Amino acid sequence: MTKQNSRYPVLVLGAGKIGSGIARRLHHSGVYDVLIGDISDEALAGVATEVPVATKRIDVANHDELLAAMKDRKAVVSACSFTQNPGIARAALAAGASYFDLTEDIATTNAVREVAAEAAEGQIFMPQCGLAPGFIGILAHDLCKRFDKLDRVKMRVGALPLYPANMLKYNLTWSTDGLINEYCNPCQAIRDGRMLELQPLEGLERFALDGVDYEAFNTSGGLGTLCETLEGRVVDLDYKTVRYKGHQYLMMFLLESLRFRDRRDLLKELMEKCIPCTSQDVVLVFSTVTGWINGRYEQVADARKIYHADMDGQHSSSIQITTATSVCAVLDLFRLGKLPTRGFVRQEDVGLQDFLDNQFGAPYRTATQVHSPVATDLPLM
Repeated sequence: MTKQNSRYPVLVLGAGKIGSGIARRLHHSGVYDVLIGDISDEALAGVATEVPVATKRIDVANHDELLAAMKDRKAVVSACSFTQNPGIARAALAAGASYFDLTEDIATTNAVREVAAEAAEGQIFMPQCGLAPGFIGILAHDLCKRFDKLDRVKMRVGALPLYPANMLKYNLTWSTDGLINEYCNPCQAIRDGRMLELQPLEGLERFALDGVDYEAFNTSGGLGTLCETLEGRVVDLDYKTVRYKGHQYLMMFLLESLRFRDRRDLLKELMEKCIPCTSQDVVLVFSTVTGWINGRYEQVADARKIYHADMDGQHSSSIQITTATSVCAVLDLFRLGKLPTRGFVRQEDVGLQDFLDNQFGAPYRTATQVHSPVATDLPLM
């Protein structure tokens, strides 16, 4: 058996910035045989110039094309729009491949869960494998394990430009569809022990880390499945997206006052034409948990910053690095037998130390630790 044929065969769908980053990470590990698929010949050609992996033109809306591409592949990683993921999951089920995606969309996750109910032994379906949802859920759940009784769990994540130069103080760093989805859809939370939905962009709070002023507000999807996992065990649980001060006010103006919430296609066109992309960014991820340990009321926090850097010989944004790291690490943990072996798998099924010790976990393991106080208990009224 040749070295190439002994590698673990994976299909990566989507040849954009995130998909190409995933393919590159997997290939350079020396463990994976990567096939990357996309409907765009131009995108596939771009990937081929960066990393020597096999490419294939695939229309993910075509079930037969998906099945053919999944033949002999043990796992499928979707870096496509969340709208495509239920169909990809159904094809993975039929092909006998395990399935991983990056979705933040709650309805999509529920659709994947329904598909997972029919999985065979050795076949898992694991959505939400990015940064948020994804690593932030693994981190917060690990902090929760230290407590005998929980009170509050707070999760905060931001992918931010290092050099904001517009009034929104923001640059596009990942999927515009996903960003709009987070800003417009209802947000899950637990308040006073009850699961409920909050409005996006509300719950504004301000805080400082390492001398930088930030704001955070409700966005959809970042909690993953933690609400159902912790329901009945925690008093308050929420997730908020971090931005520089002033961003939320302008987004409220666009989405509410100008009613772009009801014209998402137009909003996407506007943002992609007027807000530049950047690869010079930083990801801020932190969680605080309060509760009782040995009868004492205590708080534990973990805050990290991951900066843009070279990844496998190519400059990559921090959102590329953190997202690729997350999905590659959980895929690798599954390959190594450190995850459940059948059906729907949650992010909180992943052990934090297993994740950090994994060959793909280095960006989070070596992240800059933030030691300044994390003051997130001061919502603006």
